[in-house]
Amino acid sequence: MELRTINEDNYQECLSLNITDANVDFIDPVAWSLAEAWVFGDDARPFAIYTDNEMVGYVSMLIVENNPQIVNFMIDSRFQKRGYGTAAAKLCIEYLCKEHNASRISLPVNLGNIPAQKFWSNLGFELSNDIEDGYIYMRLYIPEKSV
Repeated sequence: MELRTINEDNYQECLSLNITDANVDFIDPVAWSLAEAWVFGDDARPFAIYTDNEMVGYVSMLIVENNPQIVNFMIDSRFQKRGYGTAAAKLCIEYLCKEHNASRISLPVNLGNIPAQKFWSNLGFELSNDIEDGYIYMRLYIPEKSV
């Protein structure tokens, strides 16, 4: 599995990714997320998620000082329940730690999206007291590496 930058070769395929009906109220469409990434410019990191050279999902991250965030994350409806979400989430965590020296990673989850809260909790994220516009922020604290 790998993260690939969105570019002129893959953006149309990325725009065709679909969420499941159960998530329609919780996940922003890819077009909205890409527009948001364009607005945030250099702070945004939108990626297509690939496995075996096939696009299976999308993620957008924000790189803000001392608080990198996973702001949009989705696996296409055709590829659900195959473990791709967990593998991709771990890849995002690894990317933020390795490329941006993250000591804490945040992500907003809709207050009503209990399955997403459980998903991220299983990866070590904890609910915070920070709630904004109907989203609760979950946080993963990265232990310092001993030398």
